[in-house]
This record gives sequence, structure tokens and C-alpha cells, in this order.
Amino acid sequence: MHPNAELISRFYAALGRRDAAGMAACYHAESTFSDPVFGALDHDAAVAMWRMLCERGKDLAVAASDIRADDAVGRAHVEATYTYTATGRHVLNRIDASFAFRDGRILRHDDRFDLYRWMRQALGIPGVLAGWFPPVQEALRSRAAAQLARYRQRAPA
Repeated sequence: MHPNAELISRFYAALGRRDAAGMAACYHAESTFSDPVFGALDHDAAVAMWRMLCERGKDLAVAASDIRADDAVGRAHVEATYTYTATGRHVLNRIDASFAFRDGRILRHDDRFDLYRWMRQALGIPGVLAGWFPPVQEALRSRAAAQLARYRQRAPA
């Protein structure tokens, strides 16, 4: 297995253990992260996001597959199951992740998933009825950003 594929495997194994420090060790100091909920985050914000999600994800289970990487880029398919704490609803999030590497660490990490599908599971009927609507999706992003900002104030790195 290519060393960068092993790095991706270590990253998701740490997530499965809810080991935010182990995940952070996989990131380059100049890394970035993005996904449909939290948007674009710099290294410190991404590390804080993972720390917050690991603390809250008491029933988190992670299965990473189709992990591939070379010297420059990599990818993985991930299925994360957990309870969305805001509603208590069960979620199975199917994620396609892409990576870029520098100096043996993850430099760029981009997660893609169907936000409407996620909202239907996490929010129930409100997600089914309005989760496809861009202003509703933007409200979700704003709430996620505010939660992360509050978390960072309470639990600085």
C-alpha cells in the first residue's frame, strides 16, 4: 500500500476511535478542509471541527473503503453512521473524499456528499420538505459555523 494510502487509513481509523489528536497528526500544518456543511476551513478550524465532532459522536462508526493514493493525490469512500445530536436522528452519511499531500501529511481534504440526503436523515420531515432549498442549506451552514465558533471559544486549541 502506498504511504499516502496508509495515511488516509490512519486518518479514518483515528476518526473511528474518535481520536481527534490522531486525526490532527495526519494533517499538514498548512492543510485545508472542506465539506458541504462546514464549507472551507483552515488547519486550525478543521482540527477544532474534528475535535468537536469526535466529542459529540458517542455512537460514531466509520467504514473507509476504496482508499487509493499516490505521491500527490488520494481518495476514499467513507460511510459514517452516527446520531445527529441536534435532533437525535440516525444518519448514514456516504462521503467521497479527495486528498492532496505534502511532506507525508494531508495538505488538502475535500469531502463531498449529498447534502439533501443528509438533511432528510438528520432533520426528518423538515429536511424532506425544505432540505433541497438553497436558503435552508445556507441556514444549516450558518448554524454549523456558529457552533464551531462557540466550540473554539470554549475549547481553544
